[in-house]
Amino acid sequence: MLELRPTCEHCNMPLPPASTEACICSFECTFCRDCVERVLEGVCPNCGGGFVPRPVRPARDWNNGNCLGRHPATTTVTYKPVERAAQRELVARVGALPPHER
Repeated sequence: MLELRPTCEHCNMPLPPASTEACICSFECTFCRDCVERVLEGVCPNCGGGFVPRPVRPARDWNNGNCLGRHPATTTVTYKPVERAAQRELVARVGALPPHER
């Protein structure tokens, strides 16, 4: 189950569970859309993979108890600002490849 991390790992912007600005990679590294586009250039600094919008977990129990109340978001903040030079180097190596080919 997704942790639904509470902030962007780079800029520490709040990304509450219902945020449509949150993006994740396949390892659930979490960044805001602005950082993904402007700083990371679509490349995860931790794994080199791509990003997708993070799903929003329903706040209301629509079916089978699968809701935020029963499965809350984590409160653990992962704040690791990206080192820009290293990110530029990573983007230069893999950025031209589509995520499914990395």
